[in-house]
Amino acid sequence: MTQTTALEIKPRPHGFAAEVRGIDLAASLDENTVTALRTALATHSVLSVPEQDLDPAALERFSAQVGAFGHDPYVAPMDGFEHVIEVIREARETAPIFGSLWHSDWSFQATPPSATVLFAAEVPPVGGDTVFADAYRAFESLSPTMQALLAQLNGVHTAAPAYGPKGLFARDDASRSMRIIVSPEAEQMEVHPLVRRHPLSGRRALYLNHVYTIGIEGMRADESKTLLDFLFRHMTQAAFVYRHRWQAGTLVMWDNRCVVHYADGGYEGHRRLMYRTTLAGERPRA
Repeated sequence: MTQTTALEIKPRPHGFAAEVRGIDLAASLDENTVTALRTALATHSVLSVPEQDLDPAALERFSAQVGAFGHDPYVAPMDGFEHVIEVIREARETAPIFGSLWHSDWSFQATPPSATVLFAAEVPPVGGDTVFADAYRAFESLSPTMQALLAQLNGVHTAAPAYGPKGLFARDDASRSMRIIVSPEAEQMEVHPLVRRHPLSGRRALYLNHVYTIGIEGMRADESKTLLDFLFRHMTQAAFVYRHRWQAGTLVMWDNRCVVHYADGGYEGHRRLMYRTTLAGERPRA
C-alpha cells in the first residue's frame, strides 16, 4: 500500500539535523512523500526517524525509493542483500571501531555517495553515538579572505589510510566481525574541490575529512598539512556538532556532501548492530 503523509519535522538548534515523525519507512511511499524527505535532508543535512521496524530487505526497499544505490567498496555486503552493509561489533571484539575518525563516506570515489542511510537494529546500553559536523556553517563562518582562498583549491582523497595494504584495517586483529576488504586499489587518488556547492540547496560547504583527504593539490606536504589541520579543527568544533544518541528502531540519513561524521565508542563488552546503505551522488563541483 502506498503511503501519503505530511511529515512532522522538528529541527534541532541552528537547523542542523532534524527529527522526522509521522512516517512508516517500511511502507511504499508516494512521490510527494519521497520529495519531502529529500527536501528535508537537503535543508537539515541529518534526519533521524525513530520508531521504525526495518529488516535488511525493508531498508533496501526504502533506500531504493529515495535514490539510486551507490557503490560500497572495501566492505562486503550482507549475504542476499547486494546494497546493505552490516555494521556490526560483537561484545568480544578488540579491533578499532569501524568509522571511528571524522570522515565523509567514500569521498575518495570519483562520484562519492550523496547520502548514507543507517538503521539501528541492536543498540548497546551505553556509548555508540554517531557524531556529525555541519560543513555548511564551518565554511560560512570563515573570513571572506579564507573562503576565497579555499574556493580555488582542490583536496587529494584516497582510501589508502583505511583500506590500503598499509592502512588501518590491514592491521586488524582476528576479532573483527565486519567483512573488510583490504586492497592495493585503495591507494588510488581522486581530486575534489575543497569547497563544493550542493546541487539542491545551492549552499557551499567544506569538503575534506580526517581519514581520506591527505593533501591539497599543488601544495607541498607541509603546506597542505598546516592548512588541512586548521580546517579539520575548525569544522569539528563544538558549535558545529550534533551528537546522535541511538535508540533501537531509529533510522538516520545524512548528506555526505555537507556533513562529516564519526562513530563513537564507549560500549566495550556490548554488541552493536546496524544496517547501512548508501545512495549514489554526483562528482563534486565548486
